[in-house]
Amino acid sequence: MTSLASLEKEVCKALCADISFHHLDDGSIFVSTPFTFPDGDVYSIYLKPLPLGGFRISDSGLTMMRLSYENDVSKFTEGIRESIFNQILSEMSVSNNNGEFYLEVSANELTNGIFTFGQAITRINDLTFLNRVQIESAFMEDLKTFLENLVGRDRLIEDYIPMNVPDAENYKSDFAVRGNSMPVLIWGISNAVKARLATIVMQHLQKKNFLFKSLVVYSDMSTIPRSDLARLTSAANDQVPSLNDKEPIERKLRLALA
Repeated sequence: MTSLASLEKEVCKALCADISFHHLDDGSIFVSTPFTFPDGDVYSIYLKPLPLGGFRISDSGLTMMRLSYENDVSKFTEGIRESIFNQILSEMSVSNNNGEFYLEVSANELTNGIFTFGQAITRINDLTFLNRVQIESAFMEDLKTFLENLVGRDRLIEDYIPMNVPDAENYKSDFAVRGNSMPVLIWGISNAVKARLATIVMQHLQKKNFLFKSLVVYSDMSTIPRSDLARLTSAANDQVPSLNDKEPIERKLRLALA
């Protein structure tokens, strides 16, 4: 039976065989690794010696440039993608300097640093595969978590059904918080269909003389068609353009609850 030590030696040998260093004229070092994009191209990973020792592991801005060929990378700084993007960088301790990703490590941390950096690029590349359903689901989960932290889990009502309203099951809000005089109904809006539905629900409740205040939080207000936005703006008491605008959400909700 092969010993664990022998297996470890063979695995390490195989991994080392797949990594090579190439010195470049500018003094940097290109690191060839097993990490590849879906089309087979290797990741752009460069080492740049730091003045006080150690290395900066960098992609020289080539990851974002590459992704921009087939994706609108500006979406990485909007809505839920921005939250995930920043979370990836934070968890991997990777910095972003105008599209250049880098990680600074000491010499004895270089091996782990290269693999961590490769993992970060993989996760950033995976953002291009986030589909609409995943993004909307993540947005609603983030909104729920934020509201729970703001008002308390026991106080937040999910899928709120208004009382004494005909066919009330068909006119729910995403969330509600009971105020001093009336409930504050909250909708998370991530697309045009959701904007129209929220408008219909608000208008129906108003027509049935159901007393409430409303707050709309958008995943990204700029993506909602102008006509849908105009109708929703007329129906809602208050709106916040993005979940990233947390201070305005807190302020507007506290005013509505007063």
